[in-house]
Amino acid sequence: MKIDARNHGYTELNRVIRESGEEKFELDNVLGQRYIGAGLSGKEIMIEGTPGNALGAYLDGSKIIVHGNAQDAVGDTMNDGAIIVHGNCGDTTGYAMRSGEIYVEGNAGYRVGIHMKSYREMFPTIVIGGKVGDFLGEYQAGGIIIVLGIGIKGCPVGSFCGTGMHGGEMFIRSDTAPSGLPVQVCCNEATAEEKESIRRYVERFVKHFGNSADELLSSRFFKLTPNSASPYKQLYVNN
Repeated sequence: MKIDARNHGYTELNRVIRESGEEKFELDNVLGQRYIGAGLSGKEIMIEGTPGNALGAYLDGSKIIVHGNAQDAVGDTMNDGAIIVHGNCGDTTGYAMRSGEIYVEGNAGYRVGIHMKSYREMFPTIVIGGKVGDFLGEYQAGGIIIVLGIGIKGCPVGSFCGTGMHGGEMFIRSDTAPSGLPVQVCCNEATAEEKESIRRYVERFVKHFGNSADELLSSRFFKLTPNSASPYKQLYVNN
């Protein structure tokens, strides 16, 4: 189903998507409409333009592809599915994300992966192709965040990376480790085996946006994990 979103407010646009019996949608001329795909299951949405905040919030098994940039809170509290952004996205990408996958070709803003968590088979993944702002993985409790730093000089993450981190992993492709890490974060150069453990996510990124998985994985990565002695980590049960 093809929809010209030019003259549709976000309430009407989302109502049409939610109530339609169609499974695939092409949205043209999207300009700031919020909550597209919120809580949606079993549908695929192709977006041309710039969706507004909370794209795919509470997404529950649908697939959203954006040909353009996205704004803040992409995948907010996402349960399942995939969001693929052929551009950049704003702050709090993957906020409190619980499962599913987010792939961003370009850069992302502040607080990517904040409060991200996993439980048993529910495992969230965020892959950013460029750089991210401050507070990456703030209070991360599970899942995996990968920052590939493609075309970026220097370390592709901002300040205060991993503040309050108590679960999950981060992989940063960089010649230098992030600076000023908090005491609750351990940072080590990733081994060949550890880089192979993220190959499937890098290959999916490459499938969406191009590049070479082998070339990317041949680069230096740093792996960030919570310090087992951290008081944050001791507050939570590992499953």
